[in-house]
Amino acid sequence: MPSTQRSRWRGGRCVCTRRAVSHRRPLAGSRTHPSSDDNPFPQSKLGVTRKELSMTPLIERMREELVRRNFSPMTIGSYLHAVEVFQQYLGKPLEEAGPDDIRHHQVHLLEDRKLAKGTVVIHISALRFLYVRVLKRREMKEDLPYPKCRKRWPVVLSREEVGQLINSAQNLFHRAMLMTLYGTGVRRSELRRLRVGNIDSQRMMLRVEHGKGGIDRDIPLSPQLLEMLREYWRGMRSKAYLFPGTVNGWRADKPITPKVIWEAGHEAALKAGIRQRVSPHTLRHCYATHLLEEGADLRTIQVLLGHADLSHTTVYLHLSQKHLQAAPNLLERIQVSGTDRVKRSRKLHKPEPA
Repeated sequence: MPSTQRSRWRGGRCVCTRRAVSHRRPLAGSRTHPSSDDNPFPQSKLGVTRKELSMTPLIERMREELVRRNFSPMTIGSYLHAVEVFQQYLGKPLEEAGPDDIRHHQVHLLEDRKLAKGTVVIHISALRFLYVRVLKRREMKEDLPYPKCRKRWPVVLSREEVGQLINSAQNLFHRAMLMTLYGTGVRRSELRRLRVGNIDSQRMMLRVEHGKGGIDRDIPLSPQLLEMLREYWRGMRSKAYLFPGTVNGWRADKPITPKVIWEAGHEAALKAGIRQRVSPHTLRHCYATHLLEEGADLRTIQVLLGHADLSHTTVYLHLSQKHLQAAPNLLERIQVSGTDRVKRSRKLHKPEPA
């Protein structure tokens, strides 16, 4: 028997069956990624998958300490994976590791594996937690220094490039994800967990629940994005998650994997001819930078992005062309003579061999 339920998103009443539908066919024209969705932890750079973790009593104890401190599932998985990598490299019980073993392992990650500095920081943080918090060896903290990271400014696309990126999406599923990323500035992890009920069409708000740091927030929803999501939902008919994943090639009531979101932006960038490296977080940077250029203040942008510290938001002052070009040009305010009487350097380029 069909039953009537209230839907804030659709702005009226919708009819849905009571029969639970656990799997749905993919949208026409959309690709499924069985290998990506079915395995949320693909083969990593270090050759160890997180599903292969051997839960020794010590690692299980570390997991419990992480859980009782309310670390996020993603952080718990990353820390346990990093400890497993160190255990395989060590070749002996973790309790017997000394400063030399840790130093050699850190050099191995940087020189041999050539991992990014941010990835190595995660490994060091995991080992610090293991030895300082779990094993209570507080002296080990001095033997686990963080590598110095070079400050890199994030890539920001112009408004025209963002439009080209969205127009080059492979299908409606990818287009809806890219428009949501740019239209709301949500993180990739937050996009995965968005539910249909998080869309409030009456207040024109998108509710982000359990964001980074466990913080909830509301983000204004544009009419264009709402209409796009309605059209997308009419084809997908997802029950719980706005962007559902797949199981064995069928849509299921589970979050989509991060890899599919990354592939949506990467494939669209290639098709649009955008040479910069585009990731889901690139659209978050574009959202914040373009808001700043349109006159939004930093405090408002901080709330919309869910930043705990305003200093994390001030980086967009360095990315906004409007604010950078507003700086006065000091050279134009001084009198400089012409170059006709300036002595030329006598040093010439060495002639190339014939």
